[in-house]
Amino acid sequence: MRRITYCLSITLLLSIIIPAPSNAQITGNVDPPQYGKHFSNVPDTRDVTMYQVNTRAFSKDGNFKGVIVRLDSIKALGVNVIYLMPIFPVGSLKAVNSPYATKDYNAVGTEFGTLDDLRKLVDGAHERKMAVIIDWVANHTSWDNPWIANKSWYEQDTSGNIKSPHGWRDVAQLNFKNTDMRLAMIKAMKSWVLKANIDGFRCDYADGPPVDFWTQAFDTLRNIHSHKLLLMAEGSRSENFDAGFDYNFGFRFYGTLKRIYINGKSVKSIDTVNTKDYANAKDGQGMIRYVTNHDVNSSDGTPLDLFGGIKGSMAAFIVIAYMKSVPMIYNGQEVGNPDRLTFPFTSVKINWTLNPDVTAEYKKVIAFRNISAAIRRGALISYSSDDVCVFTKQAGTETILVLSNLRDKPVIYPLPAELRNTKWKNIFTGGKITLANEITVEPYQYLVLKK
Repeated sequence: MRRITYCLSITLLLSIIIPAPSNAQITGNVDPPQYGKHFSNVPDTRDVTMYQVNTRAFSKDGNFKGVIVRLDSIKALGVNVIYLMPIFPVGSLKAVNSPYATKDYNAVGTEFGTLDDLRKLVDGAHERKMAVIIDWVANHTSWDNPWIANKSWYEQDTSGNIKSPHGWRDVAQLNFKNTDMRLAMIKAMKSWVLKANIDGFRCDYADGPPVDFWTQAFDTLRNIHSHKLLLMAEGSRSENFDAGFDYNFGFRFYGTLKRIYINGKSVKSIDTVNTKDYANAKDGQGMIRYVTNHDVNSSDGTPLDLFGGIKGSMAAFIVIAYMKSVPMIYNGQEVGNPDRLTFPFTSVKINWTLNPDVTAEYKKVIAFRNISAAIRRGALISYSSDDVCVFTKQAGTETILVLSNLRDKPVIYPLPAELRNTKWKNIFTGGKITLANEITVEPYQYLVLKK
C-alpha cells in the first residue's frame, strides 16, 4: 500500500480521498421528491419583513432545535420571512470554522441537526405563516468539498494551483466557465426547494459569480411552478435585478447611515443612495436594509455601539422600515443585545431575557408597517434636512409623514411649504398635531403621522 501511495500523483490521490461527483450530480437528471406541501403564503416582495438567524449564536446548543422553540417569538415581532445562515457541513481543511466554507451542498451540517430537524423548522415557520430562505454560497467551496477532485471546476493560476478568492484562504474559487459545475450547483439549489420545502435563497457574495450564472439558475428555480421563491443578492451590482433577484443588499445604505451618525454626514445623502440603489430596479424589486447583520455586528459593533444606543438605533430603524426598503432584523437586535456576536459565532449566545421594552418598540414599529400600504408600497417624497430624515409615503387615500432625528441633540426643522399648516394624527400615541412653520424634534426622536 505504501509503494502504491508513493507512485500515485496528487490528483489521483485526491480522487481517492475525495470522490468525484457522480454523473447524477453533474447532469442533474434525478430530483428528490417534493417533501410536504408547498407554502402558499410567501409574501409579496414589497411586504416582507425579514429576520436573520445566526444558528450558532441563536441558542445554547446552536442548532435548529434552538430556533424551533423560538418561532412564536419571531412571529410575534411581525416577521414573515426567516433567513437562515448556512445550514451545510463546514470544511475542516485549511479552515477557520467559517459557515461560509461549504463542504457539501447536498447535506445538513451535523452541528445544526438533521434534514428532519430542518424540515421541522420550515414546517413550524410555515404553520405560523412565515417563509424560510437559506444562505447559498455559490462563489466558492471549502477545500475538502468533493467537487475539488474535479480541478476544472475551480479557477487556477498559471501554475495550475486552485485559487482562493480575495485572500479568503480557507475557500477555493469556483470556475463559472465550467458548464458541469454550473449544472451541479443549480441542481443542488433546486434540491433544497424540493427536499426541505424552502422558499428561496439569500445568495452570499452574489456579485462574485457572473450575472449569466444567476440568470441560468433562476430560469430553473422559477420553473418550479409549485413554489413562489424569494431571491436575495448579498450584492450591490445593479445587473442582479436583470438576472432575476428580488433584492439587492444595503451595503451603501448601511455605510451612509454610519457616516451620518459617526461623521456628521448630511442626512440628505440618503436620497442619493436611494437613487443609486434603485436605478435598475423594476416593479417589486427592492433593497434589503439593516442596522446590523452577522458581518458588521462582528466587525464593526452592535447597533447600540454605532447608532447612538437604543434610542438612536431605533431612529435609524424607523428610516429603514418605513422609507424605501425591506427591513431585516438580525437575531438579538430586538432585545437590544449589547454583545457583539463575533466570527465564527460560537463564543457568545444571545440572552433573550434582555430589554422587553426594546422588543415592544420593534413590535410596534413593524406592526404599523404590516398594516400600512403606504409604508410598504407607497410613493416616496423626501423632505430631509441635514439632520432629520423627513418623508411622506402615499398610496390611495393614505398619506403618512415620518420625521426621524438622527442626531443626539434637539433640532428645529423648518417645514417645507407642502407640509405647513397641515393636520395629522400621531400613529403611536393617537394624539392630534397641527404642523405650523417649524417643529422641534428631540434627540433621536421619531414621529409617524397620518393625515
